[in-house]
Amino acid sequence: MQKVVVLTGAGMSAESGIKTFRDHDGLWENHDVTKVASPEGWAKNRDLVLDFYNKRRAQLTEVKPNAGHKGLVELEEHFDVQIITQNVDDLHERAGSNKVLHLHGELNKVRSTQYPELVYHWEKDLKMGDTCEKGYQLRPHIVWFGEGVPKIEPAVKLTSEADIIVIIGTSMQVYPAASLVAYAPRTAPIFYVDPRPSINYELQARRHLRTIEATATVGVQRLKRELLG
Repeated sequence: MQKVVVLTGAGMSAESGIKTFRDHDGLWENHDVTKVASPEGWAKNRDLVLDFYNKRRAQLTEVKPNAGHKGLVELEEHFDVQIITQNVDDLHERAGSNKVLHLHGELNKVRSTQYPELVYHWEKDLKMGDTCEKGYQLRPHIVWFGEGVPKIEPAVKLTSEADIIVIIGTSMQVYPAASLVAYAPRTAPIFYVDPRPSINYELQARRHLRTIEATATVGVQRLKRELLG
């Protein structure tokens, strides 16, 4: 069975009503990302940061996977589908995708400020005084600007093993995620689904690139027709 590696970004979840990480104006849900998505913001105002992520976590209960998410699940009937997402929501999992790697963390998880390997599933509000098993404050399990991306190496490995690459709803401008396509086999066709595809340096060097200029809900249906014939 061919391996399809799908790289998804904010456009994947936009039609479900979620703005994931940085919007075009540099804001995330009308908040300056430097204040809610950086180590400096956390150090300056932890209450603001916790409140922001508590609201984002609550928002997940109000949204549902869209046709794009569900279309990727349907591809699992024909391919070995691995999703690598920049999104921090759980819509891929709720749609039914079985293999999802979150590059930038997950809203419904928290981790220890002192021992980052201590990660916990979390659905309620996170407050000051909530601690890990070793007594240290918990923080959102999100990769903030300026922090390393722990999952980038397994993502590189998955990409290097792909028979087909699919990119959906990402500007291909946020690194290191945008560099993943450089690790794909040279013979692997790449399908880029986005209303306004942005062809970065890594994509310019690819001969087998097919753009589908559409939103995720429409574009994934077109993708399925392309892949299944």
